[in-house]
Amino acid sequence: MTHRFGRYELTPLVDGVFSTSSEVLIHPAGESARAAAIAKVGPKISIVVNCFALAGEDGLTLIDAGTGPSWGEALGHAPAAMAKAGIAPEAVKRILLTHLHGDHALGLFDGDKPVFANAEIVVPASDFAFFGDEAKRETVPENKRGGFAITATLKKLYAGRIRTAAPGEVMPDISLIPLPGHTYGHSGYLLEGGAQPLLFWGDALHLAGLQSADPDLGLAYDLDSALAIHSRRGVLERAANEGWLVAGSHVEGISRVERSGQGYRLARTD
Repeated sequence: MTHRFGRYELTPLVDGVFSTSSEVLIHPAGESARAAAIAKVGPKISIVVNCFALAGEDGLTLIDAGTGPSWGEALGHAPAAMAKAGIAPEAVKRILLTHLHGDHALGLFDGDKPVFANAEIVVPASDFAFFGDEAKRETVPENKRGGFAITATLKKLYAGRIRTAAPGEVMPDISLIPLPGHTYGHSGYLLEGGAQPLLFWGDALHLAGLQSADPDLGLAYDLDSALAIHSRRGVLERAANEGWLVAGSHVEGISRVERSGQGYRLARTD
């Protein structure tokens, strides 16, 4: 299904579904709050993995690239979704990465070859700087170091085609919005120019219902969980205040953010 937002036609692309133990849930209020959240979802959680295609006058742009074949058969379906939408990899002009995690960036690579032969890769500058600095590796728990290898491969396979982006406009009607915490440079992209702005918020939320109702609930994948909470609360409040529509790498569809009790809710609009 496609949607028109100002100068761009949006096509969501589903890469697949990631399943894991609900033990990855974390909560700053302690074990009782964490246990209550786990009780709501059961022993397993399933998290959709999305990418997005934007077609405009200046060619095709992707927001994130999925997992590629690296994460098993349940994932890596973005290329098939692109083909179904009539999008050839060589036609993609640029890819806006929200951050340098595997489910967003490994789809850029086909072994030792780039998947997108003609694309510029736009990366949040602070994420690229952090994961591009091998001296930072030892400051990160071993199970959260994948961004360093991804960045090294990105530098090798897309040399000369990488553009680091600071907060602000990265292309016509699209601005980078910092949302640090999940990674230090994790960012969203705000698309304006239509009837309502649309924010692609990356991994600000992984679990739409639970985390909108309780923004303090997080997942163990965050590099800085307290900063991620701050970003999550801030973006939910800002989206509610400013009437932004939102789409995420791990939430389904396009939604409006509404206040609900002490938290928020996502109301689907598509």
